[in-house]
Amino acid sequence: MCKAKVNNLSKFSRLYPGELISALRVIAELEGKQFYVVGGTVRDLLLGKSSNDLDLAVSEGAVEIVRALIRQLGGGAFVDLCGADDEAARLVWHNIQVDIASFREGAGTIEEDLALRDFTINSLGVKLDQLIEPGDPPEIIDPTTGFADLTSCRLRHCPSAFTADPVRMLRGYRLHAVLNFSLVEETEQEIEKCASLLDRVAAERIRYELDLIFDSSRTAATLREMDKSGLLKELLPELYRGQGVLQPRFHHLDVFKHNMLALEMMETIVVNPGKFFPGQDHRLKEYLQEKSVIRWLKWAALLHDLGKPATRGESEKEAGRVTFYGHDEVGRQLFCNFAEQLRWSRRDRENVAALIGMHMHPFHLCNIERKGEVTKRAALKLCQRAGDLLPGLFLLAMADSLAGQGEKKPVGMEKEIAALLGKVLDIYEENIRPVLSGPRLLTGRDLIDSFDLHPGPLFSTIFARLEVARVEGEVANREQAMVWVDNFLQKQLQAEDRETGEKRGVPGVPLVKGK
Repeated sequence: MCKAKVNNLSKFSRLYPGELISALRVIAELEGKQFYVVGGTVRDLLLGKSSNDLDLAVSEGAVEIVRALIRQLGGGAFVDLCGADDEAARLVWHNIQVDIASFREGAGTIEEDLALRDFTINSLGVKLDQLIEPGDPPEIIDPTTGFADLTSCRLRHCPSAFTADPVRMLRGYRLHAVLNFSLVEETEQEIEKCASLLDRVAAERIRYELDLIFDSSRTAATLREMDKSGLLKELLPELYRGQGVLQPRFHHLDVFKHNMLALEMMETIVVNPGKFFPGQDHRLKEYLQEKSVIRWLKWAALLHDLGKPATRGESEKEAGRVTFYGHDEVGRQLFCNFAEQLRWSRRDRENVAALIGMHMHPFHLCNIERKGEVTKRAALKLCQRAGDLLPGLFLLAMADSLAGQGEKKPVGMEKEIAALLGKVLDIYEENIRPVLSGPRLLTGRDLIDSFDLHPGPLFSTIFARLEVARVEGEVANREQAMVWVDNFLQKQLQAEDRETGEKRGVPGVPLVKGK
């Protein structure tokens, strides 16, 4: 049972500035209207949660009331929230968001208005003056028995909620994720019946609800519930192409179940990364401080093998061995298509896409480590490609490995991944960071003036390979760098001569001016 208590309503006046409460009282008297505190504000008050948001309902005139409130406060931002049939507006004032809505869909009473909302736990109201004036305990207006559902931790939809606004189905799972409430059977059945209506909802509204689900600590459990009702399949049909797609024997699940389990493993890892990467707890917790980073990792875990169904094949060298060549790149592109449809921000899209596209790299490096020593060159190559995503790439590899427990899986795979991250980070700190953080030995102007080169892709190649030479100790100063570039260009010319059969220069003749 939830700890929803009526006496928690007495905390209302302590949650919001006195100046705001006074202004609301003045405007209510001037307008001659009853203001009702409704929705999530009442729900959270009853649960003892604090919030900077305040939801109010009035019989009519919401837009003008918000404008009057701004005048009374002497400031604040106005946001028009009016829909096709409903009138609503928002005041943003000192980091507080006040939403005021007129009774919706022609409702004549507050009870009728509340019954038109999404879930019964959000269909609760209290008169504002009862919350701010001393006297008898406030009376909860509860036309849909939402308080009983709130105390029982139940999510029950209001009549016609999903046909009126299909995004409410997704909001139900968001409430499930954030509050840990259970959807009642009738609501699950109604979502299953109405799931196809989700394609009517604007992409931005879907993305908003998904962001809140992925920002919660119950993402995996919530998506499993969405899978049961069919709503997840409406959102991500590409994910379901992995159902029944069997994998090599170091996996124990098909592609779909493996992806779902990888998300669950990622959710476990980010809570206590040091448990899976001994000695790296501080580094990883610092990396995970930004909320969006954890969201990227969860999405990457869920969709890392999205490209496997399209790339499944059989080895030509070993009969019966299943292959998924290029699935990382195909999966990256499939994800980008999905992210563009939901109008993700460029930053979010590029970071998740990069993780999916690189997710096999730590495993390739583990194979190298088993055969010998991971070199500074190999570590630099990975660091150059992964950049700031390097810790996340190993967290993704750990989730991927934990989600695969087949009989042919290499023993100690997770220990190898953890040890490899420590080694790569040590090489980075000792050998790579000093090179990347220090000044360049040469500039683009040096390449133009000393080697008669024109700016282009060759410049990037030269600087990238010169970084490798510095990390490996081959180049330590400007003079050595000039000689290195000279030798590099000579080799390039000789390679072109061999390829074309045309002699374009004399090997060994320096290209640096003045030599």
